[in-house]
Amino acid sequence: MSEPVREPLRIGILGAARITERALVEPARATGHRLVTVAARDRSRAEAFAAEHGVERVSDSYADLLADPEVDVVYNPLANGLHGPWNLAALAAGKHVLSEKPSASNAEEAAEVREAAAKAGTVFMEAFHYLFHPVTRRLHEILASGEIGTLRRVEAMVAIPAPPDTDPRWSLPLAGGASMDLGCYGLHALRRLAPWAGGAPRLVSARGGERAGAPGVDEWLDTELEYPDGATGTARCHMAYDELEMSLRVVGTEGEVSAPNFVLPQLDDRVVVRTAKGERTERLGTRSSYTYQLEAFAARVRDGEPLPLDADDAVATMTLIDASYRAAGFEPRPRSVVHR
Repeated sequence: MSEPVREPLRIGILGAARITERALVEPARATGHRLVTVAARDRSRAEAFAAEHGVERVSDSYADLLADPEVDVVYNPLANGLHGPWNLAALAAGKHVLSEKPSASNAEEAAEVREAAAKAGTVFMEAFHYLFHPVTRRLHEILASGEIGTLRRVEAMVAIPAPPDTDPRWSLPLAGGASMDLGCYGLHALRRLAPWAGGAPRLVSARGGERAGAPGVDEWLDTELEYPDGATGTARCHMAYDELEMSLRVVGTEGEVSAPNFVLPQLDDRVVVRTAKGERTERLGTRSSYTYQLEAFAARVRDGEPLPLDADDAVATMTLIDASYRAAGFEPRPRSVVHR
């Protein structure tokens, strides 16, 4: 049972995206934060969303929402290509921002978001919610403990069945593609192992396949990376796979540890450890990773508690995504033009 929040966040929601119920509405309900207002391109969609999810009111436009003095936090779950422009606008309006990943369409735009966050002096965070769940924390603890020895190999696979052809995740102008939607998790997870591998990994190679009927958009992409101490890793993603798979396997000199679903651990909270002494399975709880994330974000905004994610981290991830695209024969995602 969560303790009552002393001063709830007052959250404004950009758009009526499907992910919002799972990523924000349910966590806010569980932790006592306020959903003050929502805006959508179609006001009727915003009204329906507000009625269904208990949002207090509806704003006429995104710009009106950002100008609302009662909103102190903006949640941005828009299509990938709209993350950068509206993150910039929200920061310019002096709001704290929780943005769905990735933070922008490419590294150049992500750097602009970082600069805007520094200028605003508000909290900006990219929503890599998996990092806040006990499953990921436990993976790191086991690696740090030395139980599986020195890190030698990491394998991440993030794959889902294909969304409909009309889904914005297949749109190049909206910064779609498997790497943007899924591969970012694997690359981010590999980056977060830097403390146990002598530093951040560098890209060695990448290969990918284009989505039929969507020129320039990756249906799948595999990357190979290497850490300064010689450990290696692979981050694979596929957005037209036979099933959902979101696994992470960490191999050391004395054993290995894996999470069958590190991205959505509320669906499978196992951590499996294998060493010469045998195999064991730990269960870390099915409380939503999004709820842990919102609690951590609120603690930063209200109490100044440290976060493991910031705008610098977002730039580093986006730089690696851009490099992976280029190595696989794709171009980084173009910046979206937004008329406000």
